[in-house]
Amino acid sequence: MDKFVIKGGNRLTGDIYVSGAKNAAVAIIPAVILSDEPCVLENVPKISDVSIGLKILAEMGASVNMIDDTTFRIDATNLVNSEVPYEMARKMRASYYFLGACLGKFGKAMVSMPGGCPLGDRPIDMHLKSFEVLGSKNDIINGVVNVECDHLYGGHIYFDKVSVGATMNAILASVKADGLTIIENAAREPHIVDLANFLNSMGADIMGAGTDVIKVRGVKHLRGTTYSIVPDQIEAGTYMIAAAATHGDVMIRNVIPKHLESITAKLIKIGVNVEEYDDAVRVWTTRPLVKTNVKTSPHPGFPTDMQPQIATLLTLVDGPSLVTETIWDSRFAYVEELRRMGANITIDGKVAIIEGTGKLNGAPVKACDLRAGAALIIAGLAADGITEIEDIHHIERGYQDMDGKLRGIGADIEKRYFPGESSIKTCGA
Repeated sequence: MDKFVIKGGNRLTGDIYVSGAKNAAVAIIPAVILSDEPCVLENVPKISDVSIGLKILAEMGASVNMIDDTTFRIDATNLVNSEVPYEMARKMRASYYFLGACLGKFGKAMVSMPGGCPLGDRPIDMHLKSFEVLGSKNDIINGVVNVECDHLYGGHIYFDKVSVGATMNAILASVKADGLTIIENAAREPHIVDLANFLNSMGADIMGAGTDVIKVRGVKHLRGTTYSIVPDQIEAGTYMIAAAATHGDVMIRNVIPKHLESITAKLIKIGVNVEEYDDAVRVWTTRPLVKTNVKTSPHPGFPTDMQPQIATLLTLVDGPSLVTETIWDSRFAYVEELRRMGANITIDGKVAIIEGTGKLNGAPVKACDLRAGAALIIAGLAADGITEIEDIHHIERGYQDMDGKLRGIGADIEKRYFPGESSIKTCGA
């Protein structure tokens, strides 16, 4: 079994570079299916979710060629298969973006229900309802989603609640539909804007991405393009909190500071210094950190994907803080792992009551999901003693070379293989 082994107590200092955004890449890769010409994607993060997405394309018949570590040329022009390989799709949450892309290209798609992190139910009703508005018939048989239509027509899609995945799938399915599609109560995250920008660079007609009303006027053809994926706001935010937790001084480069505003605002309230540059942020501490309350909400609110990380930081301040989760039902599984490290956290429904003690101790812990794993790395960096984190495949789904990047700014962290060991406990067990 592979584990991250961390010796805590080192102050992080220096420059760290952020990779391309996972949440944008996993939608843009399926979106290439819609192009009538080859595409080149730049700033592609080297993470397992992206690797699976590229393998899915190749298995479906696309030509996928690596130009360099972060650049790929993808030719899906001869693709005729609208069925996504079952086992591969089950390994990644974002496999459902192949539904919208294949529906838009072929008028049909077959994809298994999404996998990924265990954060609670992942219903795709809103995805399917948006497809129905465009003219699709849908069903789910033996865990496989089938969507099919004779013709796609623009329509009026209204989401009862904000959904990033459903918004992106509606865009993918409607970009070649006849007429105008209006998507109301749309999600506004940066990766939605990035997907729209990518499609527009191919000749799509998408307006309003980044607002709660998106208008898509269907086009007949999409040309090839060369496109650089936006930097990852969650990776950047994770390193911002790691710098704060270790009382460090870190320059985080290759970022868009505007995408980090909700994270920056909370860190400043906690007592962290944050200075913005054109494509970088500097994070450092000069005074004791203080308690605060955090509530997750859709963009531009505080992102749910940063909730475990900031909760970890709040265990290191003096006094009580509240963290309220409004997006996912099961995002506190990591709390029991932090308790193993000495954290004092009580869960009451969707609220975590954190009694900050200013101290954590190293312990053997388990990464329950992607962002929980990142939070445990932060905890290990700030803790006294040695922390061993198992099930690190969750972390590698969304962070490129996280241990290597952290070593570059002073962390004592390494990936080790422990022969004969296997994961025998579940999170919190």
